[in-house]
Amino acid sequence: MDGFTGSLDDSMSGASVSDVNDRLSALELRVQQQEDELTVMKAALADVLRRLAASEVSAASSTKKQHGGKGGAALREAYSMSCIANGGTSGRKRDSTSVTRKETLSSAAKSGTDRKKEVSSQRSLMEEIQEREESPRPKDSAPSPSSPHPPQTPQTPQTPQRPAQSADSSKGHVPPKRGPSVKRSSGMERSQSSTWDSSEDNRNKLVKAASTSKLLAKVVKNAERHKDPVVSQEGNHIKMFMRGRPITMFIPSDVENYDDVRTELPSERLKLEWVYGYRGRDCRANVYLLPTGEIVYFIASVVALFNYEERTQRHYLGHTDCVKCLAIHPDKIRIATGQIAGVDKDGRPLQPHVRIWDSVSLSTLQVIGLGTFERGVGSLAFSKADSGQHLSVIDDCNDHMLTVWDWQKKSKIAEIKTTNEVVLAVEFHPTDPNTIVTCGKSHIFFWTWTGTSLARKQGIFGKYEKPKFIQCLAFLSTGDILTGDSGGILLVWTRSSAETPTGKGPRAFQISRQVKGHEGSVFCMCEMRSGTLLTGGGKDRKIILWDHELRADRDIEVPDQYGTIRAVSEGKGDEFLVGTSRNFILRGTFNDGFLVEVQGHTDELWGLASHPSREMFLTCAQDRLVCLWNAVDHSLQWSRTLEEHGHCADFHPSGAVVAIGTHSGKWYVLDAETTDLVAIHTDGNEQLSVMRFSEDGSLLAVGSHDNFIYLYTVSDRGRKYSRYGKCTGHSSYITHLDWSPDNSFIMSNSGDYEILYWDVPNGCKLIRNRSECKDINWATYTCVLGYHVFGVWPEGSDGTDINALIRSHNRKVIALADDFCKVHLFAYPCSTPKAPSHKYSAHSSHVTNVSFLYKDSHLISTGGKDTSIMQWRLVEKASLSLTDSLLSNSAPHRAEPIFTPPSIDKATPTQGPVPPPTANGTQEPSPDSPPPTELAPPVSELTPPRSESTPPPSDSTVSLKDSLEPSDDTATPSDEGLPPLTPPS
Repeated sequence: MDGFTGSLDDSMSGASVSDVNDRLSALELRVQQQEDELTVMKAALADVLRRLAASEVSAASSTKKQHGGKGGAALREAYSMSCIANGGTSGRKRDSTSVTRKETLSSAAKSGTDRKKEVSSQRSLMEEIQEREESPRPKDSAPSPSSPHPPQTPQTPQTPQRPAQSADSSKGHVPPKRGPSVKRSSGMERSQSSTWDSSEDNRNKLVKAASTSKLLAKVVKNAERHKDPVVSQEGNHIKMFMRGRPITMFIPSDVENYDDVRTELPSERLKLEWVYGYRGRDCRANVYLLPTGEIVYFIASVVALFNYEERTQRHYLGHTDCVKCLAIHPDKIRIATGQIAGVDKDGRPLQPHVRIWDSVSLSTLQVIGLGTFERGVGSLAFSKADSGQHLSVIDDCNDHMLTVWDWQKKSKIAEIKTTNEVVLAVEFHPTDPNTIVTCGKSHIFFWTWTGTSLARKQGIFGKYEKPKFIQCLAFLSTGDILTGDSGGILLVWTRSSAETPTGKGPRAFQISRQVKGHEGSVFCMCEMRSGTLLTGGGKDRKIILWDHELRADRDIEVPDQYGTIRAVSEGKGDEFLVGTSRNFILRGTFNDGFLVEVQGHTDELWGLASHPSREMFLTCAQDRLVCLWNAVDHSLQWSRTLEEHGHCADFHPSGAVVAIGTHSGKWYVLDAETTDLVAIHTDGNEQLSVMRFSEDGSLLAVGSHDNFIYLYTVSDRGRKYSRYGKCTGHSSYITHLDWSPDNSFIMSNSGDYEILYWDVPNGCKLIRNRSECKDINWATYTCVLGYHVFGVWPEGSDGTDINALIRSHNRKVIALADDFCKVHLFAYPCSTPKAPSHKYSAHSSHVTNVSFLYKDSHLISTGGKDTSIMQWRLVEKASLSLTDSLLSNSAPHRAEPIFTPPSIDKATPTQGPVPPPTANGTQEPSPDSPPPTELAPPVSELTPPRSESTPPPSDSTVSLKDSLEPSDDTATPSDEGLPPLTPPS
């Protein structure tokens, strides 16, 4: 999405970037729409061919007349080509697609292509598997793509340890180019090739049918039907079609009549308790201290209010996509936050807007700009001279439109184009209500606002060097304007004493003084209560205190491990708050240095693992950072930097060690207490997608993008590993896997929707008769495809819309992470199509992973591009009452200063334990919000009481249409009708 493109480079041309982004967005939208249409039509064509072949095979087998002829090779070649065509596009991750997912699709395509070569030589074996699995109806004669495959696999350049393929298996077959386009076609060809009859008659029939307009008409007619997953019961199994691909799931023996199976909403709900992280890497001026003692900042679509003394958080959840900017009203109570534009699941643009809300009650006061802003809200500011009646907003579109609003009346008063260059800040003059100042790339504009018109005067630099960027501005007590620029210079702009004739525009501001401020750019400024000034430098990472005469009084350098300075604001007493480019919020003084108050990851998050016996969880991300978090006091226990990008993790059942898989095939084992490196191994040279210890900790399964599952025996409480075997048979990358309680079986999913089962004690062999595994009681359930969970799949899914799934330890609910910024809660088992769910919004990017803490007290979810970690409390619906706020709160805790930068191989020191939090507030319209109580902390006492009646039932469903509506945990005023936004690419 636009908001995640990284921090602004000082030398970047705003106009060119905007133009390029616009063209790219338009082209990507057109390509996606065309590709989706082609995919549906080709999938339908392939399904027609599959059914035709199935009926022919059935007829041939019934008469027992199998004819071999010269048409066989041509038929296979024709079918192979049709499948290659069918793979022209793949159902891609929506606009929130991560780099990881794109690599994933590429891996699937590559490995799927390699396996096409072995198909023809294995047809008889596939038919044998088919006969064991499928009921003997003619329409069922084609095997499902999730049918197990023999363990023999062909040799590929990436995995030389595989046995060589047979000489004739690839004769006459040209493998298609590597790319995401072949992901589905490869699996489809593999599953269907065993059904082709090689007779000349059948070949002629196929060619004739494929060339007729009647068949093409059927394709068009069936295109919509194959757009959505179609679920049907056929004998002892359920068959679900996803993009034309059949997926077979066997019904367990304890289900006497599948028609009686029902899936209800779970009685449990989720309530957002804590948000880990801060968005500093590409934002500015977004950290402030409120009179309530709370720091207000944002990450993803959540605006957090964090009381660092009481260790409590409250959250404003009204936004539906990335929050990009924030402004505080002069009364210090009301807050305006602006969000970016998004696109819905069909690629249609959704509207950015500004929300004004009350920081005490967390209720939305007004929503402005719907239909006005084009790309997103870049910056905004309340007026000061008239007590904040007006709001100025800069749109991030090419023309960077400046609008002035009477926000209480929701009316736009004035609008004008500013410039094609990047605009970085807008401010009202504190004493002159008619003056607005904007600045950015190579410009500063002084606007005179009268009625509905805005008149512009450009700042003239004259004898002073014109900077590349004017990064920030502030107002001195004299009424003069102070700017900081990319050259490290402070300029004082004074209004000209000469009167401007009436009608000639505003009086000009002229440079009256220049002061050298920082090495590198002056990135941010903050006026202090005493009239002094703080400036924050980019390159030199210094914060400088300037006296009333603009003389440098004191300075302090932010340690390098925290990154460069992005925001600075006044704190309590002589303290100040600093937001950094590495997503830290620091609190400090010139005498005592800095304390870390908020920290998080800086790049896409995928790896998540909950501790097996403590209220802790571990995350790893593409920033190479591994972090262990305490879920009770919401603090960082330790962090360590790896050499590789972390992608997956799992704790040994003893809790003594944790295994972490990376993008390169290398995996590490770390001591969970000391962070010492215990072991390091490598399996293949592709990304590892899943690490899973068996229930007793004696075995470890490693799922890779090279299509293999590597097994290790584990001893010495997770400190010693030896290779046990390898599961060979998947035709695409491994996505999820689970163990049986006795370590005998593994269930795995792959990128082409296979569900395979493995017999571990007997040489990791593929179990051909998958119905034998239908009654296994799996120790964990993270596979996204299976009888017990297939009801979670939404309508219109392309097979990549669900990133992660986990069953709670008490086996009551399933939590799900999807591509549309939602966390879902389903009842377990979920074995009926389109099952209902509670859904929750807080992330602004695809949700990559979910995990229950060991007692099921909380659920952790991780965001992709938004780099956020959300901690949700599980509550029974009946308990959403006064008791929801009754959490103990002991004395405030003050963290110790941190001065030493962390070394790469050592744990980062963090603050000591702090008392458990009190209940966080949510905004007024949320049905899940508890009323405050006398035992709540002082901040919560400010929240007006609410009705204690039972919350209304949630709008629960899993359709994509509904997943784009306000969720249970999102409060949206009834007069808006705002659909949540999904992030653009």
